Amino acid sequence: MTEGIINILKPPGMTSSDAVADVRHIFRIKRVGHTGTLDPGAAGVLPICIGRATRLFDVLVDKQKEYIAEITFGIATDTQDAYGRIIEKAEATSVPEERLVSALEGFRGEIEQTAPMYSAVSIDGKRLYQLAREGAQLVEIKRKAYVAELELLHKTKPNSFLLRMVCSRGTYVRTICSDIGKAMGVPAYMSFLLRTRSGEFTIENAYSIAELKKLKEEGRLEESVISMEQALNPIMEKIRLENLSEKQAKLIRNGADIFVAALKNAQAGKLVMVYDEDEFLGVGQTGNDGSLHIKLNLTEGNA
Repeated sequence: MTEGIINILKPPGMTSSDAVADVRHIFRIKRVGHTGTLDPGAAGVLPICIGRATRLFDVLVDKQKEYIAEITFGIATDTQDAYGRIIEKAEATSVPEERLVSALEGFRGEIEQTAPMYSAVSIDGKRLYQLAREGAQLVEIKRKAYVAELELLHKTKPNSFLLRMVCSRGTYVRTICSDIGKAMGVPAYMSFLLRTRSGEFTIENAYSIAELKKLKEEGRLEESVISMEQALNPIMEKIRLENLSEKQAKLIRNGADIFVAALKNAQAGKLVMVYDEDEFLGVGQTGNDGSLHIKLNLTEGNA
């Protein structure tokens, strides 16, 4: 059975669920899931896990994301992007670049955001976008985010600018664009968004759905699959268990703790790739005083 991660290049207009459905159909496999929603209007990197790789969701999703966003001044929309209803207009002739550069300084590091009403955040079992469509008043849900990098790339139109941003999981880029406008006293919205990186998955190595279909016709579909080991290699160290007794091998494979001398001084709670000799077992977690157990069993016998 084919399993691993497919780095999808999602076009604007396609939902993340649509991309999952397409991958499920192309690979003819039921067990498929993405590692974090990308707005329908946005384009870019959307890693999709198939088979046992779906167990890696929590490991892969909590990584930095990189975006190229266009901010446009003079208009605000109810969705904070180009797909919403205009709720405010103002004269914004020739916003000075130096003024924007100065405003960006206030949006680096840890910031607090109010989740946009047109978002998938749930409250009392309902998504905010559902409440918004029903005409509900603004519900303020505050969230922390971390912006590691934020820079102005260049001007695209008289009142539009391209920004590059590296941020934590769950950051609302369109809200940052809207809030930059508020900080500058000019309404603004996100007029374009491209996700160029999600964790270790980059746009340079992403496949469109059309490219996957072509690879399938040519009998080369496997070329698009990143193995679970490949995906974890850049983000975790390896622990190779050697000369395990039969009892130890059984314990570790069944999720029980075993003592590993080399991990005696390791930080508790650290995630590592675990091997029994050369066989990849899965993702392990360190405990106190050198204990180790398998947190995610990725062996073939545990499909």
